Amino acid sequence: MIIVKTREEIELMRESALIVSKTLGMIASEIKPGVSTLYLDKLAETFIRDHGATPAFLGMYGFPNSLCMSPNAQVVHGIPTDKPLESGDIISVDCGALKNGFYGDHAYTFEIGEVAPETKKLLQVTKESLYVGIRELRVGNRVEDVGNAIQKYCEDHGYGVVRELVGHGLGQKMHEEPEMPNYGKRGRGKLLIEGMVVALEPMINMGTKNIKQLKDGWTILTADGKPSAHFEHDIAIVDGKPELLSTFAYVNKALGIVTNEEDEFRKVPFVI
Repeated sequence: MIIVKTREEIELMRESALIVSKTLGMIASEIKPGVSTLYLDKLAETFIRDHGATPAFLGMYGFPNSLCMSPNAQVVHGIPTDKPLESGDIISVDCGALKNGFYGDHAYTFEIGEVAPETKKLLQVTKESLYVGIRELRVGNRVEDVGNAIQKYCEDHGYGVVRELVGHGLGQKMHEEPEMPNYGKRGRGKLLIEGMVVALEPMINMGTKNIKQLKDGWTILTADGKPSAHFEHDIAIVDGKPELLSTFAYVNKALGIVTNEEDEFRKVPFVI
């Protein structure tokens, strides 16, 4: 069952989402060659708590850290380690926060130092596919309309779209209905309705769509060892249309990126 949110609840969810957005912005300022993911994880935990929230991932289903940090061929659910990041790496940073009884859940894949052009292209297309999917989050559309748009966009660029891992509804639980796959056929799946909130998160591989799991029970990797990218936003359907609750504005500011990619999904421009 899809749990519809009131306008008041959506505003509370925006608070949680923005704490995650700010955390990713802080990480963007700290992430560089020589820094370990475990160090960044500790920074994130402190930052989230200092902003009046609880790290959502810490202890959830037994996960041992506050951030899922997945470099290179790791798709998602990577466990932070003391291994230093190197120039040429990419890393997906997935973060969650719980405040006022509601969750925020948001991810960005970062470049570390000088990254190969073909890897940059993977990140670019994956992030673009997120917004392609968000445009389909409208009252009257169906869940697989969203997935189909993401799938077509990424497969047209020759990439593999992960099947086993999907986005999800979001609210007082981290994972609510409906599941939001990044693939599908138009006209299928649950109907999108006013007041629903979802975390949409394309997980796109440079090569095969197939994945495998490490013996740690968490880390998911590409089956062929090629890089994978992951971007995620929290979105509410308000007045029939998608409205972003999260933002990459803090990341963009830290990295010196100028873009208007989020403007169409906001009633007014987002200002830091």
